[in-house]
Amino acid sequence: MAEERRLGRIEVSPVAIAGLAAAAVLECYGVVGMAHRTLSGALAEVLHRDDYRRGVQVRVVNQRIIIDLYVVLEYGVRISEVAHNIMENVKFRVEKALGVPIDEVNVHVQGLRVSTNSSEE
Repeated sequence: MAEERRLGRIEVSPVAIAGLAAAAVLECYGVVGMAHRTLSGALAEVLHRDDYRRGVQVRVVNQRIIIDLYVVLEYGVRISEVAHNIMENVKFRVEKALGVPIDEVNVHVQGLRVSTNSSEE
């Protein structure tokens, strides 16, 4: 994504946009983490913190920005509500940072995980 200005050119790489989007996803309630775009096994693997951008695909098609997010959610949450919150948060955060409208934010739930927090003691 690039923009020409009087003083020069501004270019934002898809990797930078993916980093913004991943950070916005991880702020959302019910998100365990990001997952690989392609499932190689039966279970979705949660990516490590340094690899979160690999769970985000950013495409620019005809000057339209499309973001695909691959997430693992907490078991027991209402998937549709969490996905909707992810969409809104990512759209708001990325548009605010770039000053450019985001055309689509698609959420792909790659798996569900049971919380490891034990509150029964």
